Amino acid sequence: MRTVVISGASSGIGRATAARFAAAGDRVVNLDVRPPDPADVRGGISWREVDVADWVEVGRAVDEIHAEHGAMDVVVANAGISVRRGVLDIDERTARRVMEVNLLGVLRLWQAAARHMVARRHGVLLATASVNGMRGYPLYADYNATKAGVASLCRTFALELSPHVRVACVSPGAVLTPMQQAEYTEEMLAAVNHQIPAGRHAAPEEIAAAFVYLASDEARFCTGQELVIDGGETAGATTAMHGTAYA
Repeated sequence: MRTVVISGASSGIGRATAARFAAAGDRVVNLDVRPPDPADVRGGISWREVDVADWVEVGRAVDEIHAEHGAMDVVVANAGISVRRGVLDIDERTARRVMEVNLLGVLRLWQAAARHMVARRHGVLLATASVNGMRGYPLYADYNATKAGVASLCRTFALELSPHVRVACVSPGAVLTPMQQAEYTEEMLAAVNHQIPAGRHAAPEEIAAAFVYLASDEARFCTGQELVIDGGETAGATTAMHGTAYA
C-alpha cells in the first residue's frame, strides 16, 4: 500500500485525485485548511488541517506522516487559489497570499517530502500547474506567474533528484471546479467552452486520471515533464478569451 499525500484535496481537482488513489487501495492523506466532505473520510481519506503557506507547519505534517506510515510514496502539491482582477487592481496582501500558496506551497511541500524520498531512493512528486503559466491570460497575472513557476520547479527538482525520485506536473486548461464556478457566471463559462476545441470544460476526474498515471510504474520514464490536458485549447493561436480589463 502506497502512502499518497495531496494538498488541497477537500474540493475540486484535489478531491477527485484523492478519491482515485483511495479507490486504487492507496493510503491517502489530505492537507487542507478546509475540512473535507464527511463522505471522503468514510472513504478512507484522512485529513490534516495544514496551511501550505506555513513553512514550519508543512514540514511538521510531512515528517509526522512519514513517521506514522514509514513511507512517503507519492506527493501531489495541488493546493491553489486565484482572485480575478486586473493588473492595476492587484493588492499586495492578496498577491502575496497567491504566491505563498500556489508557488512557495509547492516548493515547501516537495522539499519536505523529497528529504524522505531521497533517503529511501524512491518517490514521485507531482503538482497542479496550469496552461495559464504557458501564455498571457488576462485578469490572473499573479496566478499565471505562480503556475509558470510550478512548471519551472518541476524541471529543476527532476534534474536534482533523478534517478530515484521522479517529478512531473499536470497543466489543466479549463476545469469545472468549485473555484471556477465561484468566479464565472454561466455566460462566462459558455464563452470559455466556445474557445475550447473540445467544446467543454474538463471534469476534475479527468485531471485526477493524469495524476494516477504519472504516479504509476507505467510512467516510470517520465520526469521533468509538464502534461497538458486542455481539450486542445492551446493547440492553436486564438484570441484572448476575456479581452482587456481597462479598454
